[in-house]
This record gives sequence, C-alpha cells and structure tokens, in this order.
Amino acid sequence: MPAAGTFRAQVRARRGERFAALTAGITRRLPFGLDRVIPQNVVGFVIINSGTFATDLVLLTILHGVLRWPVPVSITVSYLTAAGLSYLLNRTLNFRSHGAVGPQVGVYTAVLIVNYLAWILGVGAGLTALGVDYRLARIVAAVCEAGYMYAAMRWVVFRDVDTSGQEAA
Repeated sequence: MPAAGTFRAQVRARRGERFAALTAGITRRLPFGLDRVIPQNVVGFVIINSGTFATDLVLLTILHGVLRWPVPVSITVSYLTAAGLSYLLNRTLNFRSHGAVGPQVGVYTAVLIVNYLAWILGVGAGLTALGVDYRLARIVAAVCEAGYMYAAMRWVVFRDVDTSGQEAA
C-alpha cells in the first residue's frame, strides 16, 4: 500500500492532468487560428484567474458594500485572498510547477507587491477617488493586471516549467 504522501501526490498529478486535458481541448477549439498562437497555459490562467477574480469581487462587495469597511482595506483583504488562491491553483493545475515553494512564494510576494501598488491600489483606488464606482474601478484594474500577472507567473514565478506546462529539464 502506498504511503499517504505518495497517494496525495498521485491525486494532485491526476488533477493537473485533467486540467491540462481541459485546457488543451479548449485551446484546440479557439477560432481564427488562435490555437496556434495562444499557449495552453494562457487558457488555464484565464480559467483560474476568472474564478479567483470572481472571489475577489464577491469579497470586495461584502467587505465594502455590506460591512462598510474602507475601500483600501476591503481591496487589500479581498485581493490577498484571491492572490493566494491563484498561486495555489496556477502552481498545481496550470503550470504544474515542481520548484521549491519557499523561493517561489518570495518571488510571488514581490510580484504581488508591484501588482498591488501599481494596478490594484494605483488604478483601482485611484479611479474610485475620481468618482468611478469601486466595482467598475476594480474591473478596470483587473484588466491591467491580467497581462502583468500572466507574464510574471509564466516567466518569473514558475520559470521551472516550459511553455507546454511540463517541467523544464
């Protein structure tokens, strides 16, 4: 009988394989020849980060809209929750990274700080201060951050994987 750690690793690997099959199927069906230019892990990133962005917006709405927490605090708490979820899901399902977690988390933290200051607070809170509804401001900030975060995760945080999502040699 396999050890508990081995069993969990096998379950995680199967989840990653199923997610890879899903994203490969979606990528193959992209129109206009986009399947030849959009990497499979972009599709995975979009799927995962759409879900984590929804989590971010729901938490933001609850924290600010319902509980009336200040906008910067609400943005911070909802963002950090979604960012942690994004890291875990992208690491295990999308990029299927096997790099050391400690250094990755350190790099990811630096990426998040830049992202948070530039896009989340800079654009999000800045637009809110200019009178834009906080939810719309957060959506605009998310559009800006999406490109930055994909590039940072792909080429900086999870640099131990190649473009097909397999571990680099």
